[in-house]
Formats: sequence, structure tokens, C-alpha cells
Amino acid sequence: MVNINVVVLAAGKGTRMHSARPKVLHQLAGKPLLQHVLDTARQLTDRAIQLVIGHGADEVQQTIANQNVNCVVQEQQLGTAHAVHQALPQLEHDAIALILFGDVPLVQVATLRTLLLQADANTMAVLTCVMKNPFGLGRIVRDSGGSIQCIVEEKDATPDQRAIHEINTGIMAIPVKRLQQWLPRIQSNNTQKEYYLTDVVALALADGCRVLTSPSVDEKETAGINDRAQLAELERHYQLIAAARLMRAGVTLRDPARLDIRGSVQCGRDVEIDINVILEGSIELGSNVKIGPNCVLKNCKVGDDTEIAANSMLEDSVIGKHCSVGPFARIRPGTELSDQAKIGNFVEIKKSKIGYHSKVNHLSYVGDSVLGQNVNIGAGTITCNYDGVNKFKTIIGDNVFIGSNTALVAPVTVASGATVGAGSVITKDVAEKQLAIARGRQSNLDGWQRPHKLPKIP
Repeated sequence: MVNINVVVLAAGKGTRMHSARPKVLHQLAGKPLLQHVLDTARQLTDRAIQLVIGHGADEVQQTIANQNVNCVVQEQQLGTAHAVHQALPQLEHDAIALILFGDVPLVQVATLRTLLLQADANTMAVLTCVMKNPFGLGRIVRDSGGSIQCIVEEKDATPDQRAIHEINTGIMAIPVKRLQQWLPRIQSNNTQKEYYLTDVVALALADGCRVLTSPSVDEKETAGINDRAQLAELERHYQLIAAARLMRAGVTLRDPARLDIRGSVQCGRDVEIDINVILEGSIELGSNVKIGPNCVLKNCKVGDDTEIAANSMLEDSVIGKHCSVGPFARIRPGTELSDQAKIGNFVEIKKSKIGYHSKVNHLSYVGDSVLGQNVNIGAGTITCNYDGVNKFKTIIGDNVFIGSNTALVAPVTVASGATVGAGSVITKDVAEKQLAIARGRQSNLDGWQRPHKLPKIP
């Protein structure tokens, strides 16, 4: 089996992005452009990926740390051939070098495998694409028999060559032993005064090496990102593909153009997702799950027959079956809702377990707590779990009723069957079936005069 050595070129500054951040670290679908490329490459080889970096090298290295990537710094950006030359000492003599670009995030594994099948010890392969508007890109020049003659960059092309619509994507599969011969021979005698990797085509033909081309049928797949408009265009392309994949799996999307997926999504049957929903990280949705408009879910598992109402945010949480969440609910990391739990409007839950059929319906905060079964938390209730330094737990047993506007000062336990009167501040444990009331005595004063506003002085 042929060894594959992947070289990813990611040294450019990305001037047209007008950003202090390296271009390859700008995000598409919640992930850096470069990470998309590395994830694709990792499916083709288990060998270390050679990453050529330059602008923002330290930031790039920090972002891709611990990924079996060897970084090679290109101190001066003198062209693509010069960039590959920097990685040449790290490549295996008998391998095929697959040249990828850190700002071309959507190239598919299947496309690259087809390209690699054409390359061998005496054959290099070039990935091409026919584009409606090839402006700015290198053209594939062929002879009368259809064989490739050379690749001509836009700035060096004649008017006839600029009329060609087949372009060079820049992605190539080249035998390393040939690269070792050709790269030192490339000259910078062009308008850019750069060392073009595309010049290896003419050198290959001169040396009797075959040059084959492999077409990509989707021009978005091989599109590079040079500015914010192109980034937005590829973002929407990616999202529409992801939305179509969900719909083919049986998910109902109210508007596929208003869904953003920034991770992986697994769905059961008959899932319904409304508009402006964002799904991040690892998402698992059971059957018959309904997600209302303007919701954000990040790293969540949602059980069958659960409904997430409008404008709710859930993160790093597990939601049981037949639950109801929202509208305007915030479920923070570490939360677990048991089956049939209900979290209502303007409720925040953090690092808590809400028991079977328990309810927190209105305007409440529950943090660092464990609630048993059939608990009812009244409106305006909070668990006072933080003293400014440490977090403390609140334990609430089964069948507890907490009246509205209650403050539970942790650490505190309210045992099963107990009731807490509305407006109480609970600082001591409540035993089973007790009624706890902690209110200041009410005073009604006769003859009290409400303050009056003084007239404004002109």
C-alpha cells in the first residue's frame, strides 16, 4: 500500500480578511478552517501531517496542539513551491505527497481518494474543476489530444488562456522522490516573482512523468477563502448540505436556510426543528423531539417526546423523555432532567438533577441542587448556592412543595413531603411533612404619608 504524506499549506496572512487572526483560524460551522482540512486529512493517513505555517505561527500551533501535526515554519512567503520545499525534508522518499490548503475547508475525502488512486511513483495527479467564473485562478492548458500541457496563473495567462474555464484547485498528489528532483529547479520568473508549485507540471512532462487530472464536480468543494464574503458563502453552502442530510434522515426543518449546525447531530424519527436554531458540539435528539424557534443546544442529549420551547438555551446537559423546557429557559452545564420534568419560562438550572415529574415553572434559579420526584418549585424561587467563595448543595426530597418567592440558603435539605410557605428564607433543614415558614412579621402603620416629589426649579 502506498504511503500518503499530507502537506497542508497554511502560512498566508490573509490580507483581505482584514483581521489580526490568521486566516486559517477563522471559523466555518464553529470550527477553524484549518481544522476542517486536518480532520479530512486524518481520514487518509495515520502519519504525521506536515503543516507549513508562517503568519501567526504561534497562534496556529496552539490551536492544533496534540494532533499529530508537525509544524514547519515558512519564514518568508515566497510561493507555494517554496512552502512545500520547507516540508520536503520531513517527507518519506517512497511516499505520495498530498498537497492541501488550510483555507480550502470543504474538500471531501472521496474526492481526495479518487485523486490519490491516479498517483504512483511515475505519475502525479492534479485536482481540477470547471468553473463558471474562473477569474483569478490558474488555468489548465491542454493539447489537442486533451492531455495537460501546463498550468498558467491568471496574471501570466494570455487572453485565450484566460478564456479557459477549467482551473487548477492547487490540490495535487505527487511522488515525493519526484518532488525532491523538481522543487530545486523551479524558478521565480513570473509577474509575482514567486515559486509556483504549478511549475512541476511542465517539469514532470519534460522528465517523462505522467500528469493526470481528476475533476471535482462541485466548485464549492475546492473553493478557497480569501475574504469575509467568501467565508459567509461557504458557511451557508455547508449549512444547506448539513440541513439536507438531516431532512433525508427524516427531520422536519421549518426553514433549512435558518438552521446552523456546528458539530455532529444524531436524530431519531419525526424530529421537528423550527427556525433560527443552532446545534453545537455533540447533539443527540430522540424521536418526536420538537425544538422551537431561536433555541441554542450545545453538547446535549434530549430524550423522546420532549419539547424545547422558543428562545431556550441548553448546554452540556441531559434531558429525559416527555420533558418540557422553556420558553426562555437556560439549562446550564451539568444539568440532568429526569423523565416528565418541566422547566418553564425564565428559569435557569445549573448543575442540578431535577427528578421525575418535578416542575420549576416560572422565574426561578436552581443551582447545585438535587430534586426528587413530583417536586413543585414556586415562581421566584432561588437556591442560594454560592457564598462568594464556595458552592453548596440544596437537597429537596420527593413530593415537596416550595412556595413562591422562596430563598433556600444552601447547604440545606428539605425532606420528602415537606412544604415551604411563600416568601420564606430557609436557612435550616426541614423534616419530612413539616411546614416551614420564615417571614418577617407584617406591620400596618396608620397615618403614613407617601413622599412627594418637589417641584422642579426653572
